[in-house]
Amino acid sequence: MANINPYLNFNSNTEEALNFYKSIFGGEFSNLSRFKDMPGGEASPDAERILHISLPIGNSILMGSDRNSHMGPATIGNNTHISLQPESEEEAHRLFNDLGAGGSVTMPITKTFWNATFGMLTDKFGIQWMVNYEHPQG
Repeated sequence: MANINPYLNFNSNTEEALNFYKSIFGGEFSNLSRFKDMPGGEASPDAERILHISLPIGNSILMGSDRNSHMGPATIGNNTHISLQPESEEEAHRLFNDLGAGGSVTMPITKTFWNATFGMLTDKFGIQWMVNYEHPQG
C-alpha cells in the first residue's frame, strides 16, 4: 500500500515551521536542502530558502519547502487538515496543546460521541490539524 505524506509550502519560513514541528514530534531531518544547493542556485534571490526538507514522524514523513519568488506566494486555505492519531489520550492532549501554541483552536479537544478524544486547531503557521485518539473498545 502506498504511504501518504503531507507536503507543505510556506512563504520563506519553512525552516522555522519544520523546526517547530521537530520540537513537538522529535526526530531529525532526513533531508534539508536549499535553493543554493541546486546547480546555479547560489545566484538565486531565493538561495537561502528551503528547497526541500523532510521530517520522519512514525511511519510518515512531513515534508515542506519555501515557495520560490517566481511562483508567487503560497495561499493558506481551509480545505485541508493534517490528521494525527496519537497512541494515548495523554499524547493527544500534548500534541494538541503544543501544536496550538501561538495558533487558534477551532474545536477544543474533548471526548466525543464516537469514542474518541478529538480536537481541531490552526497552528501559528496557518496549518490546520485534527488530533483524534480512538479509545479502546470495551
